[in-house]
Amino acid sequence: MIEAIGGYPELELRKGEHYHKDALRLNTARNCFEYVLRARGYTKVYIPYYTCEVMLEPLMKCSVEYEFYHINEQLEPVETIRLKTSEAFLYTNYYGLKQQCVARLAQTYGKQLIVDNAQAFFASPIEGIDTFYSARKFFGVADGAYLYTDQLLDMELEQDQSYERMSHLLIRADIGAEAGYNEFRKNDDSLIGEPIKKMSQLTEKILCSIDYEACKAVRRRNYQEYEDSLGKINKIQVLLQQNAIPLAYPFQTDSIDLRKLLIQHRIYVPHYWPNVIYKTDFQTEEHISNTLLPLICDQRYEKKDILRILEIINI
Repeated sequence: MIEAIGGYPELELRKGEHYHKDALRLNTARNCFEYVLRARGYTKVYIPYYTCEVMLEPLMKCSVEYEFYHINEQLEPVETIRLKTSEAFLYTNYYGLKQQCVARLAQTYGKQLIVDNAQAFFASPIEGIDTFYSARKFFGVADGAYLYTDQLLDMELEQDQSYERMSHLLIRADIGAEAGYNEFRKNDDSLIGEPIKKMSQLTEKILCSIDYEACKAVRRRNYQEYEDSLGKINKIQVLLQQNAIPLAYPFQTDSIDLRKLLIQHRIYVPHYWPNVIYKTDFQTEEHISNTLLPLICDQRYEKKDILRILEIINI
């Protein structure tokens, strides 16, 4: 279709390019996973207990058997699994800090490894390894994901539309975070059951407007600010490798009231993933979910914001 010229003004977005220029551009990370399942024809996938429960959705849609595996306190698998030809091993690159573990698993499982980089937007894919990314955890978009794979599906994908899922972002910009939270939950829930689609034009335009190099620098700087202050008391030791760009600073503490204290000061920390808490026989995963706080370190925040958070933690 020929693009319209003139008329009412439009959103003024910087005309840049995608960070993942060579990847397939799809609507959600879970649908990237589904794409891989369908393209590879896997019959069984091993997945970590400590992961988002939405990752089960593609497995059930594709009638693929799955089995959980455990991770240790350093967020790495505790055992090596002998895979059959039609099986795969899914690993989450936790907080964008486990790229070395990803590289080791690639040596072990080869093309049967699937890397979930939803928390590691800036991590480079390993050639020949199916790898997917989520944009929503890092940037102000309602959807959008990237997939690296050399096994393509022979199907025509419909293009998604995002404008009806943008309300929480507009409300937050105009009124505040709390005012948009219910809309955020509603828009997030609207992605459940969505078929595999191409990334929407709106999401593409927003993602192409981002200064990615600036984002990377701020995230690393803020992470280091936390590490300098909390490193000696942090019960999980995850060093920031040279090229790693973090989702958040994982701070593990014995204080069960710290999350509530931060909320009282209007500091909202994600909870990854509460679904494991109800499985009481999974002690390591339950402990991590209960005690690990992903402290905000993204490109929206300056040093003064990090110091505000640190002041509350150190009360």
